[in-house]
Amino acid sequence: MARRYLLLLLLTAVSLGLSAQSSTASPVGRWRTLDDQTGEVKSVVEIYAQGDKYFGRIAEILTAQRDAVCDKCPGKQQGSPIKGLVIIKNLARDGTGWSGGTILDPQKGAEYRLSAWFDSDPDVLYIRGKHWTGLYRTQKWSRDH
Repeated sequence: MARRYLLLLLLTAVSLGLSAQSSTASPVGRWRTLDDQTGEVKSVVEIYAQGDKYFGRIAEILTAQRDAVCDKCPGKQQGSPIKGLVIIKNLARDGTGWSGGTILDPQKGAEYRLSAWFDSDPDVLYIRGKHWTGLYRTQKWSRDH
């Protein structure tokens, strides 16, 4: 009986630890992005907190186009170097994930509504950009250790 109680206690502690970890996981950090066509790592995005919102800038470009500029970006960002460009804006905590922000695709110069979340692994961040038409694209970003 004591052995069962100890096992139950251990399983409860592990379960609580895992749920505490997932609920406190944060998108803050450096994330490797993948090219949708080739599947190769193309950049590192650094996500940071500013007040109660999250923002993200391109910290590194890992392709041959390291000096690329954003020719198609709207407004003041047009012609800016892609490295250093803030592409995630105003992302806010929403339950177990984040939403309400926008993400800029520098290659298309288009902004999309953004949501982000972790599934079971806090080192894999799911990023979903949604177009006003209802179409969306989801990417898996891996934590850059």
